[in-house]
Amino acid sequence: MSSPLSASDLIFPGWPQPANVKAFFTTRAGGVSANTEHADFGTLNLGRSTGDAPDAIDENRRRVAALLPHAPKWLSQVHGSRVVAADEVIHLREDVKADAIATSIPNMPCAIMVADCLPVLFCDDAGEHVAAAHAGWRGLAAGVLENTVAAMQIPAASITAWLGPAIGPSAFEVGNDVRDAFVSCDPAAAACFVPRGDGYPDKFMADIYALARLCLARACVTRVYGGEFCTVNDASRFFSYRREGKMGRKSGRMAGIIWIEK
Repeated sequence: MSSPLSASDLIFPGWPQPANVKAFFTTRAGGVSANTEHADFGTLNLGRSTGDAPDAIDENRRRVAALLPHAPKWLSQVHGSRVVAADEVIHLREDVKADAIATSIPNMPCAIMVADCLPVLFCDDAGEHVAAAHAGWRGLAAGVLENTVAAMQIPAASITAWLGPAIGPSAFEVGNDVRDAFVSCDPAAAACFVPRGDGYPDKFMADIYALARLCLARACVTRVYGGEFCTVNDASRFFSYRREGKMGRKSGRMAGIIWIEK
């Protein structure tokens, strides 16, 4: 099956993965969804819970699936830390509430959706294990990345991770509650929060990429790539829940997908 999506519509991880490990991250380009006064869905919105037209979502997902050996199981993401096995859930009709998915089965795609939250893709040196995690701040604080590494059931030293497009440190304003959620568990996390200043003593600019690297280091994963994007400030390529929310609009969703090619 051919897909109207082209390589220019996608972002490919810049990491030294084995040749049989395939991965990409979708952008907002290449789909059929339309923008409206109240929503930013144009054009490759993959999120069914966004309020976009179901037919448009179906076509957008079909275009992504045409690039894969098998249509992925789209998770019902809840900003938690649960990890599931792709081969155990891919044929289920009901929603699967989880924020990470892993597999060692060839041709079994692992997919997660984001629109400011951090997508993290994982693979091992041998090209025999892969995983994908959806890591917003709540998921990071709850241990979703550490749980994903554990679910791969291999030595952490053999794992490489890629941090895909997420909200950047110049756009991620948070309060004391978010800072405390991390610093109370790891004092080193304080370096990931810069006081906003300007009369806002209880506001900080958070670096979600740096927080993810801390979490991965605790899980003994030290080979980490990516982290140079900002979904909020790059409206031409990325959907952003925060950017659209400030204007009272709904946002589309992008996806990070990885699989082992047989």
